[in-house]
Amino acid sequence: MEVFAEFLARIDHPQHRTRTEEVLGWVCNKFPNLIPAIKWNQPMFTDHGTFIIGFSTAKHHLAVAPERAGIIHFSDEIVQAGYSHSKMLLRLPWDRPVDFSLLEKMIEFNILDKADCATFWRK
Repeated sequence: MEVFAEFLARIDHPQHRTRTEEVLGWVCNKFPNLIPAIKWNQPMFTDHGTFIIGFSTAKHHLAVAPERAGIIHFSDEIVQAGYSHSKMLLRLPWDRPVDFSLLEKMIEFNILDKADCATFWRK
């Protein structure tokens, strides 16, 4: 989590900072083999040099980016969980609980789907 300290310190809203720290900490604990990093000024996790999942903060939500393939694969579950999404990210509203089981499935999907991926992003 030390790698995220400066990023977290820049989040002005205390509840947003706490939620972001909770989610990043959960990923670190649940998936200890993933490498936490800051790239493009955003927290993300990689595996064998390939992107697995990234996060960013916005006024009304914490954005989760599992790449387009992850959004397509989980589109129905994202909607069923009550979240909105774009082509590249889903939005976790600050005022709603986080569906950690959905996050877990998305991360596991990317780990398995990109097991043989030799590039940072999918091609």
